[in-house]
Amino acid sequence: MSEQSKARILIIGAGSMGIITGYHLSLAGADVTFLIRPHRAEALNRPQILYCYDDNKLKEYTGYSYITNPSNIIGAKYDYIVITLDGASLRNETGLSLVKTIGEAVRLTDTKVLLGTVFFDLRSWFLQASGLTDEQVANGHLDIHIYSPKDVTLPLHAPTDPELLAKADFAYTDKLGQGFTVEDSSPAVAEGFAKIYNASGVSKCAVKSALQCAVEINPFFPVFAACELLDWPKFEDIGSKGEVWSLAVASVKEIQGLGIHKELGQQAAGTTTEAGLAASLAAWEKHMLPLDLQAFNRFHHGKKVNAQDREHLRACVSYGEAEGKPMSALKELLRRVEDYKGVVA
Repeated sequence: MSEQSKARILIIGAGSMGIITGYHLSLAGADVTFLIRPHRAEALNRPQILYCYDDNKLKEYTGYSYITNPSNIIGAKYDYIVITLDGASLRNETGLSLVKTIGEAVRLTDTKVLLGTVFFDLRSWFLQASGLTDEQVANGHLDIHIYSPKDVTLPLHAPTDPELLAKADFAYTDKLGQGFTVEDSSPAVAEGFAKIYNASGVSKCAVKSALQCAVEINPFFPVFAACELLDWPKFEDIGSKGEVWSLAVASVKEIQGLGIHKELGQQAAGTTTEAGLAASLAAWEKHMLPLDLQAFNRFHHGKKVNAQDREHLRACVSYGEAEGKPMSALKELLRRVEDYKGVVA
């Protein structure tokens, strides 16, 4: 890709998702800038060292730039803005102010926005808050599993190299067939981003229907809530966890059955069983080795994005109640999780 044709991409946030997304976009020839909080500047003044579980090697990420003032977005020209903040952070007062700044910067331009934030019906909220048009905004999510070894120590499984892992700022695995997924609610946004990302040659971006993404992602959060209550058991054992697992699967089916998920959600609810879901989770856990999936989930969903996950469940309850559905299983699961958080706090 020539200098003249380089895609200019601004990534909001330089945490795990931001860094690995920027790394692959840079490999694809894009010009990547991060918008970061000032305290992150020192870390980004040096190369980012990435450990890949898949080939047991270190990667060095350089060549990016960063800004620390959101107002610098206004007047700048970017092809894409990729938002990597979690749902709770994006929707709080500071996040809302940022969304409005993005709206001011992007409105009436050709810049496209990719919401890499997982949250129930987030795109509708973002469009209203930012004032942007449907054609400019799409949802996306990271399929790569990534974390900072400086924040948490996960159990080691062969052939992981502990010495290389200790040198890394971030460790990741890209084993799900795609490293990034974009939904097609705005085809131009989705297809354009996927074309750029796929030029990396080492990771793939899939484009799926918005409905398929919603049906795959939204019902998954009761599983993490149940894992929290059960102290994060191995997925191979989750089917034996009795009443809590039954409550979780009933909650999954309630979310699948929400009107926003249409007939595809109804079909999923009709085929979801306790044994079937437990088996698929166990297969996922085995496939992700040598990354310890449940240790990763304990850190990521049990701590890092826990507030987002609970807000997501509350949003599902609210949508269900608005449709006249009792959502009794999900309400009970959410009550138990919030009681549990109160006890351990």
